[in-house]
Formats: sequence, structure tokens, C-alpha cells
Amino acid sequence: MADEVPQDSEETAPPGIDLSTPSIARAYDYMLGGKDNFAVDRALVDHIVSEMPGSPALALDNRAVLVRAIREIVETTPVRQFLDLGSGLPSAENVHQIAQRHASESKVVYVDNDPIVLAHGRALLAENDNTVVFQADLREPKSIYDSPETRSLIDFDKPVAIILSAILHHLNDDENPADLVNFWYDRVPSGSYFFVSHFRSADDPRSLQLQEVVQQSIGRGRWRSDEEILALLPEGITILPPGLVPAALWRPVDEPDEVTAWGRLIGAVLAVKP
Repeated sequence: MADEVPQDSEETAPPGIDLSTPSIARAYDYMLGGKDNFAVDRALVDHIVSEMPGSPALALDNRAVLVRAIREIVETTPVRQFLDLGSGLPSAENVHQIAQRHASESKVVYVDNDPIVLAHGRALLAENDNTVVFQADLREPKSIYDSPETRSLIDFDKPVAIILSAILHHLNDDENPADLVNFWYDRVPSGSYFFVSHFRSADDPRSLQLQEVVQQSIGRGRWRSDEEILALLPEGITILPPGLVPAALWRPVDEPDEVTAWGRLIGAVLAVKP
């Protein structure tokens, strides 16, 4: 990965940052070329890339499809509220930047359980009254729903875009990710959108190998088939064209090059509550 990333030491880590285990948010940040990561995160990503060259396409394609999905929602719907669950670290083209570029009144709430996300996010958003970030666990949705930070910006009587970008695959089956999606579906009105990107598996060697590495390092991670990913969406939701497809093929701006084998391991889907 990028050699120019500063090699933060344990002594420079903010209080409360656990450097004994890789962080999903920080590892993803490193894979995108960011600087908010530590040796334990870089070691995980470097191991993945050395064993599986081409795997960074997962992170790059996921960030690009998120940009397209947010732009699609803002440009073609009246939705101006976004709840980004498991948002990760700030990077280029965040949800609020995309949404507010096209509609300045857009309101964005970021939620992540990594304390470094809170520290960096608050610094970034200090002067943005329509955006807030706070620390919480998406597996405890009621605490997020009831949070003063959420309620300060989100009006649940109006349509909301629920963003679940590359996060549900970090929930194992016994953590009931479908129940989590249903929780939010039951609390938003008609016209609300759900964007989901998720690692795809066809029981191929690449996805199985990647799943094993991530589970050994972080202790969680579940690659799912297209059928399993779609089963996470609530019954009755309307899946919008082109459905669940490799992220690079979801409404591309230009005709994409041939999607690599690695690129096919991250899928994206946008759906609306009728």
C-alpha cells in the first residue's frame, strides 16, 4: 500500500484507541490511501494485498458506488436526510459532501463504534451545522434512533436514506443483520431509501480466502451470496434497477472496463420503501 502514509506509533494514538486489534474503519482508510491508521491496521491490509493482489478493488469500487448512490438520491428524489451507519473514517467524497454539493440543505448523521472516527469526524464537521457524527454500535439501533445527535437532524416523519455501506458483512449471522435492517425499515416512512453494499460470495477461492483472513484478524466477517444479501432487505421493499450487481456495474457514469474477479466480490443495491 501507500508508503507515504505516516507510521503512527502507539504513543501518538488518541486515548481509548485499542492498537492490539485491527480496526475495520482504519484498515479501510489505509486501503483508500488515508492517513488515519496504525501499524496493526496496515499489517492486516498489507497481508491481504500480498496474498491477494487486486483486492483493493473492493474498497475503491465501494467508495465509488457510494458516491453514485448518494448523488442519485439527491438528484432524483426529495430525500434530504441521510443516516450513515458504520460510516468509517472521513475520506474524500463523504456522504455530506456529495449530498450538500447538490442540495445544501441536506442533513447527514454519521455513526460508527470506532472512537477515532468520532475524533476525526468532529474536527472535520466542526463548522457544518447540517452534519453530525457520534460513536455508537449499529447492533444497538434503538440507542441510535433515540440519540439526541440523531434527533437533532433527522425527522423520522419524513423520508430518510439509510446508508449501510460495506458494514453488514461485518455482522455474523448470529447478530441478525436482517433484524437490524428491519428495525430501520419499520421506523422510516414511505419514500425512504436503503443503500447496501456487501461482500459477495459464490463460494469461490478468493472470497473464502479473504473471509478467513478477516475473521482471523478481526474476529468477524461474513461473505454472503446474492440471495443471502437480498434476504437482508425487508419484505415488501422495492429494489430499484439494476438490482444487486457488482459495485462497478451499479449505474456507472461511463461504460466500465471489464470488472475484475476481485471487483465482483463487492455488490451494491438501492431500494425504496413503497
